[in-house]
Amino acid sequence: MLPCWLLFSLEWMSRTSVALEDEEKQRCPAGASPPHFTPDTSHSLPERLNLEPPVSAVETSPSPSSNGTGLLSLPWEIVTQIASHLPAQCVINVLPQVCQTLGKLGEDRLALQLRAQKLSGPAASFPVGPKEDFDWSKACLEMEQLIGCWTGHENQAERQEEAAGGVNSENLVDMQLDVDLNGAAEAGEENVQVQSQNASDSPHLIASSSTSSPLEHIILPSGHIADVNCVLLLGGEEALCVSGSRDRNVNLWDLREGPRGKLMHTLTGCGSISTHRGWVWCLASSGPLLASGSFDSTIRLWDLEAGGAERRLIQCKAAVLCLSCERDTVLAGSHDQKLSIFDTRAADPLVKSLHLHGDAVLCLAADDQYILSGSKDRTVALFDRRAGKLLQKVKLSSYLLSLSYSGREVWAGDNRGLAHTFSMHNSSLTPVSQFTVHRSLVTGVHYSPGALYTCSSDRTIKVHLPCAPPKTLCTLHHQAGVNGLSIEGGTLAIASGDMNVEVWRHRCEESESI
Repeated sequence: MLPCWLLFSLEWMSRTSVALEDEEKQRCPAGASPPHFTPDTSHSLPERLNLEPPVSAVETSPSPSSNGTGLLSLPWEIVTQIASHLPAQCVINVLPQVCQTLGKLGEDRLALQLRAQKLSGPAASFPVGPKEDFDWSKACLEMEQLIGCWTGHENQAERQEEAAGGVNSENLVDMQLDVDLNGAAEAGEENVQVQSQNASDSPHLIASSSTSSPLEHIILPSGHIADVNCVLLLGGEEALCVSGSRDRNVNLWDLREGPRGKLMHTLTGCGSISTHRGWVWCLASSGPLLASGSFDSTIRLWDLEAGGAERRLIQCKAAVLCLSCERDTVLAGSHDQKLSIFDTRAADPLVKSLHLHGDAVLCLAADDQYILSGSKDRTVALFDRRAGKLLQKVKLSSYLLSLSYSGREVWAGDNRGLAHTFSMHNSSLTPVSQFTVHRSLVTGVHYSPGALYTCSSDRTIKVHLPCAPPKTLCTLHHQAGVNGLSIEGGTLAIASGDMNVEVWRHRCEESESI
C-alpha cells in the first residue's frame, strides 16, 4: 500500500501534466528561451522535444514550476525519492507517458542502481559481472517481476525424497553421463534402446490450487513414453512448446489451446515412424528454424512456418549433445570432442569442425561474435567467430553441463551442484565466483540481467535473483530429476524425468475462472 502523500502527489501529477504547459507559456513570453523542463503532451511540437537538456542524476535541479503547486514544484531530489517508492514498471514505462520531465526518472542510472541493490539486499553484490554497459532498466524490471511472481510460490504438497522405484535420481543422471554417453553413443544407433514405462503410473508434481498466485502450473497432456530430456519455448506470448525425449520423438505443443495446452503433432520425416532413431538430447531454434540433436548422430531441421515439416537432415559423426542456432547457422557439440559449425543453406552444410576440447562437448552458448563451450574435460572455451580462433580455455575443477549468458555476464551449472559465474570483457573470459545452488548435477541454467533459473537432478527447480550470492526466491520440489528448462516471457517450462513437460505461466482471467 502506497503512502497517502505519495498517492496524492501522483494524482495531482496526472491532473496537472497539461496545465503545467499552459503555466510555462504564461511565464515564458514570445521570443524567450524555453525552460529546462517541458511537459510532453500529445500536442507538443517535435522541435520543442529536442530542446530539453539532459537531467543529471546527481545535480540539484530547481523545479520548472517553482511558483506552482504541482508535483514538479518540488525539489528534484524529493521527486526522485517519491519515484523510488513506485514499481520499476511504473517509473520506466508509465511516467514517460505522463510527461517528458518525469520520464527522465527512468533514465536515472544511479537511482536504478540503488533500486537494484535494495532488491538484492545489502549483503549481496549486484551485478556479478562488469557494470559497464549493464542494462539496469531491464534488471530492475525483471527483478521486481520475479519477486512478485515467485516469492513464496512453493509447492503445496512436498514430495518424498525417494524417486519412484527406489532409484536415486543423482545416481541415475550420473549413469546417464558415464554409461549412456560412453555406451550408447559409441555402440551406435542400432543399440540405442528406448526405456519407457506406463505414463499413467508416473506421479506428478502437484500445482498450487490457490488462485491468489500470479502463476498457474500445468502438466501438458501425456505425449511421451520415456524421460523428457529437453524442452524449448517458442513463438512468443507462450505460444508453442517443443519437447525431446528418450522415446526418440520431438513433440510440438500449442499452449494456447485449452487449460492444459494441446499436443499438435510429433515431428517425423518422410517414411519415419519417429523423429530420430536414438534419444533426442537437445533442441535449438532461430526464427522459424527448429533443430533437434540426437544420439543417432544426426541433426534434423524443421520448418515451424510449414507446420513442422522436415527441412533437411545433417549427418554427424557422433552423438549430438548440445545445439545453438543463429539465423542460418547451427552449432553442435558432440561426443567425439568436436564443435561443428553448419550452414543450413549449403549443399554441404559443414563449414568448420573445431577440436577445442579433450572430451565430449556437453554445453554451448553463442552470439554473432563468440562461442562458449563446456566439456567433460573440465574446461570452458571461448572462440572468436569473426577472427576464427580460440581466444581462451579456462580449466575448472568440475565439468559444466549448462551455460547461459547475457551481455558480459556468464552463468553455468556443473556436475557438483555449483553455479559458476564468469565475466566477458575485452575478448577475455574471467572466472568470478561459484556458489552452491543444488545438491547434484545442475542440468539447466537460464540467466538474464534480473533473473536466474536453475534445475537439477536433485529433483528441484530454483528461481533466484542473479546476485552474489544468488538470492533464492523459490524452490520447486519434483518427484523425478529435472533434465532441462526453458524460459520465455516469464513462462517457465521443464523437461522431467517422469516423462512429462510442465509449465508455469502467468495466470489469465480464463484460468482463474476454471
